[in-house]
Amino acid sequence: MVVARETSLQELLEGSKQYQVPLYQRTYSWTNNQFQRLWDDIKQLADDRAGDAEMTHFIGSVVLAPSPTNGPAGVQEFLVIDGQQRLTTLSILLCALRDHRAEHEHPEHRERIDQQYLINKWKPDNQRLKLVPTQADRASYLACLNATPKAGGTDRIGAAYRFFSAQLVAADDPDDPNDIERIEDAVISGLALVSVTAQRGDNPHRIFESLNNTGLKLTQADLLRNYLFMRLPTRGEAVYESLWLPLQKNLDNDQLELLFWLDLVQRDPRIKQTDTYAGQQQRLDRMRTEEEIEQEVARFGRLGELLRTVLEPSREDDPGVRHRLRRLGAWGTTTVYPVLLHLLDLRARELADSAQIARAMLYLESYFVRRLLIGRATTGMNRVMLSLVTEVDADLPIDEAVRRYLSSGRKYYATDRDIREAVRTVPYYLNGRPNQRALVLRWLEESYGSKEPVDLSSLTIEHVLPQSPTAEWRQALAQDLEPGEEFGQVHEALVHTLGNLTLTGYNSKLSNSPFEVKREQLASSGVRMNQEIAGQERWGRPQIQHRADALAERVISEWPGPISRDNSSTGPAWDVLNRALAELPAGSWTTYGDLAALIGSHAVAIGQRLATVAAPNAHRVLQSDGKVSPNFTWIDPERTDDPRELLEAEGVVFDVHGRATPEQRVTTEGLALLLGADVPELVPGPDAGQDPKLRDRFREQLIEQQGPDVANAVVMVLNAWTAAGGHLEYGVEKETSCFLLSRRKTDPGGNIWPAALYPSGKFEVVFQHLRSRPPFDELSRREELRQRLNKINGVELPESKLDLRPGFPLDVLLDASNREQLVEALEWFHALARPQEGRQ
Repeated sequence: MVVARETSLQELLEGSKQYQVPLYQRTYSWTNNQFQRLWDDIKQLADDRAGDAEMTHFIGSVVLAPSPTNGPAGVQEFLVIDGQQRLTTLSILLCALRDHRAEHEHPEHRERIDQQYLINKWKPDNQRLKLVPTQADRASYLACLNATPKAGGTDRIGAAYRFFSAQLVAADDPDDPNDIERIEDAVISGLALVSVTAQRGDNPHRIFESLNNTGLKLTQADLLRNYLFMRLPTRGEAVYESLWLPLQKNLDNDQLELLFWLDLVQRDPRIKQTDTYAGQQQRLDRMRTEEEIEQEVARFGRLGELLRTVLEPSREDDPGVRHRLRRLGAWGTTTVYPVLLHLLDLRARELADSAQIARAMLYLESYFVRRLLIGRATTGMNRVMLSLVTEVDADLPIDEAVRRYLSSGRKYYATDRDIREAVRTVPYYLNGRPNQRALVLRWLEESYGSKEPVDLSSLTIEHVLPQSPTAEWRQALAQDLEPGEEFGQVHEALVHTLGNLTLTGYNSKLSNSPFEVKREQLASSGVRMNQEIAGQERWGRPQIQHRADALAERVISEWPGPISRDNSSTGPAWDVLNRALAELPAGSWTTYGDLAALIGSHAVAIGQRLATVAAPNAHRVLQSDGKVSPNFTWIDPERTDDPRELLEAEGVVFDVHGRATPEQRVTTEGLALLLGADVPELVPGPDAGQDPKLRDRFREQLIEQQGPDVANAVVMVLNAWTAAGGHLEYGVEKETSCFLLSRRKTDPGGNIWPAALYPSGKFEVVFQHLRSRPPFDELSRREELRQRLNKINGVELPESKLDLRPGFPLDVLLDASNREQLVEALEWFHALARPQEGRQ
């Protein structure tokens, strides 16, 4: 017998209970995508419950069985047969909520949340935890539960804790004292689960199989079609032939489901796509006659025609509307679809003309572009777009109404002043999606209106001042340094800004070339932006900032801003800073300059901010030399602990001079990656990657820059790699890198490589690449690789960089025993990574 009932997290966790995840269950495996979906649902639910305290959101089931060790009294013990991932995630979220509220509101929240939801305080040690994860996850979970310095490490549980900590920081509005309380209420009382409990003696695995073995699942579109024609007992066949079949021919099943959801959110932006069938059924249940249902099918048909135009802009007759539809489609966000469908529907009902619709779409495009330029590409975007249809002023012409709506409240519609400031300072290349970054540059180039336009679709983004500057570039940029400035700090502040970026088809050829070489290539380009850059005598800070100013004016001219142009709608992105600090793993550190470059500010301003306003993990921000700032003080006057001692407890290593090891530093790009930035990694070249000329060029550069002894040691490692069955491919940048390939693109599982070697002297371990390549997408595999490499004398890859790209110097390989250990580690990697059919 099985007992199934709906419950809440509060009911599940309150009281003396313990949920044990059996040892045979897989380890915790949720990723940021799943965290984000859950968080979005919770945020929406918290808002909904502010108006309706009975509102709930169903998140799935948990399948439980009584533990064999259950005694007749005391703590009720259950085995978690299914649902351990969401139960573990929610418990980690409660740890983050507890710590946030204890720090920012009142310390009593720590004990309250612990006793209610996380521990059985008065029970023996073996019954103390309400949730007992698998053995492999237990230490990391206990670090979060007990709020030790190791909380928020680099494993999946640590990543979950850091993610939710960062989201709470971003959601905590100082002007709203109850916002985090509402989030806790949504988590504890608003999330609905079905608890399926087997009785003693039942086979829990059979129950699990029967619950999940449901065969081919009907889609929501299938369910709605069946419902509609069930409501048409006499008119069904005629309606199917005349109305439904044309709609079904226009849109596939996924597009039909999208249509039905878009129809709902134009009435209620809170409806989630997963609730489409239930929402439509509830609405249609209120209709009493077949005629009403038939009219609804006809209306769906008309909306389906409009959605097809949104998806295929070439079907649009008006050139202005067609142009904007193509651009908004290229931007690649489906959150704009409800608005586009609404706009086309208004025109179809003759409530707006094409010129008004095109202008409204221009404001949407402008909103997206301006937000990207100020580093706010995604913050709250879904909510803004989904609420637009229901919240615009219906008494205004639609184009004016859209602009007014986007201009109101805290929607980050950047003013002209914002744009002028941000284009100079914000790291444009680390924001938004790669296609969006490239699109804005293409659209800027199109704004020149060249008589002989160039095909821009194949061009890629080029950093004029390179990301890895050579000695020549260092010397050139040194001319612009002011007293007290360091090269690295200035380079970091400039390299990813819009003023330093352009589009070329010569990216691989230009690479780190001196400006004199780049200028010749850019001058011969048909791209007007490149010709302007080529007109400069040198390329340093003044030239980059001058170009940024010119591009800002072009942006302002092309994309209209909000209605209120006088006041800045944004300030320094302190919420981004706080999220980055919350995501910074234990055992790592960053600098004031790294954070300044991330948000487009200045190191001094970052220092002043952290000295006066509470921020998560502020003690992990050090000077550029790795020392704790002599001016560092805790915001809390009660704290007297030494920040260095705390950092050491977290795993940061300091030398005898009080400098944190550089290997544990997270740079600006690393911070952006922690925040989910889509930053392209260096990859092997295409077919040219196996060209013997590239191999020879790599070796020549290696000898030139590292000397013949290091070059010979590297070649011995490369020969051992190929002898073990690996492949070598080479990059096509000016600095010719060498990649150790275990699998090529055509192999089962796709390509994979453990490392890339650079003639400039680095053996780079590509954990960032490996985190999406089986079997090294499992954290334990990457950790084992790290530990094997760290046995080599002179190699110290920090645990805090298991998602990044740390490395060690090539001269480590001069020692024969070091080479032997490296080859053993690489052979172990290759044995796990090679194609399945290649294994014995």
